[in-house]
Amino acid sequence: MAVDTQIADTEDARQIAAMMERARAAQAQIENYTQEQVDELIKAMVWSCCQPGVAEEIAKHTLEETQLGDYNGKFLKINTKTRAALMDIIDDKSVGVIEEDKERNIIKIAKPVGVIGALSPSTNPEATPVIKGINAVKGRNAIIVAPHPRAKLTNKLIIDNMRAALEKMGAPADLVQGIEVPSLELTNELMKQCDLILATGGPAMVKSAYSSGTPAFGVGAGNAVITVDESANLDEAAEKIRISKTLDLAASCSSDNSVIAVEAIYDDLLEKLIAEGGYLAQEGDYEKIASVLWEDGHLNTKAVVLPPQTLCAMAGVEIPDDRKFIIMPETGTGPEHPYSGEKLSVIMAFYKVKNIDEAVALTNDIQAYQGMGHSCGIYSNNDENILKLGLGTKTSRVMVNQPQAPSNSGNLWNGMRQTFSLGCGTWGGNSTNENIYWKHLVNITWISKPLATPKTLPADEELFGDVIGKLK
Repeated sequence: MAVDTQIADTEDARQIAAMMERARAAQAQIENYTQEQVDELIKAMVWSCCQPGVAEEIAKHTLEETQLGDYNGKFLKINTKTRAALMDIIDDKSVGVIEEDKERNIIKIAKPVGVIGALSPSTNPEATPVIKGINAVKGRNAIIVAPHPRAKLTNKLIIDNMRAALEKMGAPADLVQGIEVPSLELTNELMKQCDLILATGGPAMVKSAYSSGTPAFGVGAGNAVITVDESANLDEAAEKIRISKTLDLAASCSSDNSVIAVEAIYDDLLEKLIAEGGYLAQEGDYEKIASVLWEDGHLNTKAVVLPPQTLCAMAGVEIPDDRKFIIMPETGTGPEHPYSGEKLSVIMAFYKVKNIDEAVALTNDIQAYQGMGHSCGIYSNNDENILKLGLGTKTSRVMVNQPQAPSNSGNLWNGMRQTFSLGCGTWGGNSTNENIYWKHLVNITWISKPLATPKTLPADEELFGDVIGKLK
């Protein structure tokens, strides 16, 4: 048995090595492409997947293969999110001199990394390969995508489309490749052999990426917490919470997992959430649904990203056919309060607090359990409260008066970078807090020229000020 395992490991390594060889050859061919040539390639890559007819096919195929989410959510991602991601980077300068800092007399030059090893999850397999692909090629890199086994055919369909488009543009198809029969062993080999890993997936896979010995950008676990204060437009808040909570049946890690309402508007907000299609969980529902949604403390993969009626039927809970999401009243946090964690379900935990200070503290308690560093949001017209949430929470993103799921990864109504890779900083075990895009996938050479007037050290009294006296 030990001999067979060694043979399998060798075969896996050879398969990835062959893909890497083709990727390196392809990348070398575009290493000296102009900005115009690079931008033509990424336009072609997106169009090959988002054009009318094709986008519908990909959305339908994704849903049929993964059985996760809904058609509208899949179509929105492949049709609209990919276009928006292209628009977000198309005018960026990524070739040659990309910045001149005249004050410091520094010139910055972008250089390709080489071959990006990208991990693609089952929850967003329709747009992730496209968005990661165009950001890689924007930096004149090649990319190899390792899909989740549950989405391998979807990944192949998308990769094949982009490869055909690249060839029609006169570029090598091997700039974009995908593992067609994915396995943990092949993914691990890819992470060992590539030049940089872009890991989007579960905590175990991200940890594996960081342990591979290859430089990696990973993402943290999501568990978005949304606060609604007394200054909020409650009609707008309820509508946008519903939009975010139900988008692709909560496949997104940015879905509203918990909503915190200050007590002054708690009842009114609850009424409006019910009007938006929320089902207020009844006595006994808490335990029944939890027994299906979690197994041994972990999410049951057969129970996530489902319509509320399907999930409730599995749990023996009756819910009207017109209900779109579940409102689960909650009071605590941590393992004994499972709804305080990420649910990948159209269920939002619903909390009541006295004021914004309690909301900040509760947000931190919830995310100390799961989701630290990822994101939170607030519906408010009080700038002081908004800033309090931003200052007081250990989070990388605070969305204000926006539906969380389609907003923190970038959208047309805000200035966030378009991505599906959300860094969570050291809070979430990541090296960056940023929305990861092409600029994270290049090396930068700094040219430093002497300053016209050299800097001079100020006198100690000016540099150290009152500290000198306090230390005597």
